Amino acid sequence: MSVIYLSAFSSLYVQLPGLFGDNGILPARAIISIEEGADVVKKKAEQIPTLLWLAPVLGIDVPLMMDLIALLGIVVSFGSMVWGRMRDMANFTLLWILYFSLFQIGQTFLWFQWDTLLLEVGFLTILVAPMGFLQSSVKSGFFSYLPHRPNDIISMWLVRWLLFRFMFASGVVKLTSMCPTWWDLSALNYHFESQCIPTPLAWYAHHLPKWLLKLGVVGTYIIEIPIPFLFFAPVRSLRLFSFYSQVFFQILIILTGNFNFFNLLTIVMCLSLVDDDFLLGLVGRPAPASKSTGGTALRWTKKIFTLAIENIVIICLLYGTVKFFSLRLFPDWTVDSKIAFTASEFRNALTEIMPVTIFIGALSLCANILLALYRSIIEPGFFKKLYALIGTAFVTCAALWLFVISLVPHAALDVRTRNNLWPIVHQWHKRVDEFHISNSYGLFRRMTGIDGRPEIVIEGSNSLSAGWKEYHFLYKTGNPSERPLVLIPHQPRLDWQMWFAALGNYEHNPWFVSLIYRLLDGEKDVLKLLDTERLPFPPNKPPKYIRAILYKYHFTSPSSTKKKTNDWWTRRKEREYFSSANLDEKEMAEFLSNAGIPLEKTRFLRVTNAYLKKALVFIRDYVTSIKPTTFIWSLIGTGFCINFLAPIIRL
Repeated sequence: MSVIYLSAFSSLYVQLPGLFGDNGILPARAIISIEEGADVVKKKAEQIPTLLWLAPVLGIDVPLMMDLIALLGIVVSFGSMVWGRMRDMANFTLLWILYFSLFQIGQTFLWFQWDTLLLEVGFLTILVAPMGFLQSSVKSGFFSYLPHRPNDIISMWLVRWLLFRFMFASGVVKLTSMCPTWWDLSALNYHFESQCIPTPLAWYAHHLPKWLLKLGVVGTYIIEIPIPFLFFAPVRSLRLFSFYSQVFFQILIILTGNFNFFNLLTIVMCLSLVDDDFLLGLVGRPAPASKSTGGTALRWTKKIFTLAIENIVIICLLYGTVKFFSLRLFPDWTVDSKIAFTASEFRNALTEIMPVTIFIGALSLCANILLALYRSIIEPGFFKKLYALIGTAFVTCAALWLFVISLVPHAALDVRTRNNLWPIVHQWHKRVDEFHISNSYGLFRRMTGIDGRPEIVIEGSNSLSAGWKEYHFLYKTGNPSERPLVLIPHQPRLDWQMWFAALGNYEHNPWFVSLIYRLLDGEKDVLKLLDTERLPFPPNKPPKYIRAILYKYHFTSPSSTKKKTNDWWTRRKEREYFSSANLDEKEMAEFLSNAGIPLEKTRFLRVTNAYLKKALVFIRDYVTSIKPTTFIWSLIGTGFCINFLAPIIRL
């Protein structure tokens, strides 16, 4: 989690001025206005809880406060990465508060499932982490300090339950959305080409045989819907099987798509499926010798019983896959597949299964609570026993409450299940909904780009009749000859939103109009979100007119086009997305004003803390000179090197 937080904070830090600065695309001062008087600020602070309201206390303005919060997040997460003692409840609470504070002003640029997932996992990490001042000595290195408290099995179970909700919902929504590509198993025919920012391997994956891509959709359903039930299996080998399945699935996604820290965060959640022996094995350390229980006959009975359960589960998975997806093997070793059930049959089955998922979750939670209580009671010594019981009681109460409120987003998959929840459960969830500690999930409900990948190309000119030049982005698809990039765990927020904007129109995306306005005004912080080495116009001489054209992109063919031109894409012009505009047009300013996006550059707050301002500006100028991906991986790489070298030099 330290690495995930470090990735999230460092990625967001490099984009803050252009996205949320005073003259950014969506200025934070539209939400956090600290010049309106103490009474108004206090009232707004109660509605929008964030540390940004403390900017006047420190003698700085909101943009500098955003920098300070992000930098503090980078420092704390980096420290937690390299020093075991910092991986405690206090520091992870601080990290959650810091990210939540920035999330509050993120608007459309932070309204992604991975941001809410990070908040939810981050909140659970507070329960999983040790208390810090009560933990025993910590040795250096990853996995050197493993959970030892009896209540850890409860807090880790909460992570497992979240992983189940996340994966199960992601599989179910693909079918409940009634997207034809998911129902005819052709979704992967379009996914690799139409996803937001593909990797180079996506080009090759897109050209795999159609039957294999259909089989990949079948595998997606199996991994996301039935296999998550094995998360709660009492047999260790089945939990490990589910772990390997999920991690393998996430690695495939990482290889073919740039989804920032999202898949890495999912892999972190998958660690809740394994035990200490497995983690020790990862770093080549022997597991503690286990005491033998029972005689030879009992051990052999246990092995046979476990083997029988394993074979039954695997056979059921294989049989269900063949039956529900009509798998047929042909003599040429190709496999045909199609869904063998109807939409109504699936909805009826989902209505029956949803209460079962809740029952399994409740039963598994109760079993882990009882086991934690038993381990607390057998702790040696009175004070250790008392401490263990108090900790178990606290985590039990928290787990029961979190489980209950999580039923609201989980039950959203089925109307009848949601309506059957007690009203008090909905009330409890509503009270904490703004903190995003229990959220609804569901990835890729509908496949986009079936008739081609839509992309917006922004052009500028000093004349309406000629001289149009294209603005180049750092990461999103643009020039057909440019090779797709690998940029995880960085998430370029503007590039992502450009992908979403291409799916609709600018009237539903006021931020896009604000982007056009800032480009016409030559706003330097916004221009830094683009490819500054290929700017068609210098910042001090912006174009008089800017327009946007919608294109449809397709991957080139491996047989002819790619070999002849070395292009990765072909594109065709569809229509004008945004008519040419200039700063003198009142309609654009009125549109942004109605959308609540401030345009005036007048500042009212005077920065009084000159030393802090100077330090923050110096750090910002230094980081700006480095490419975002280089900056992020430099931090992560340095952290890994320190962890590797620490045992050698005995830090």
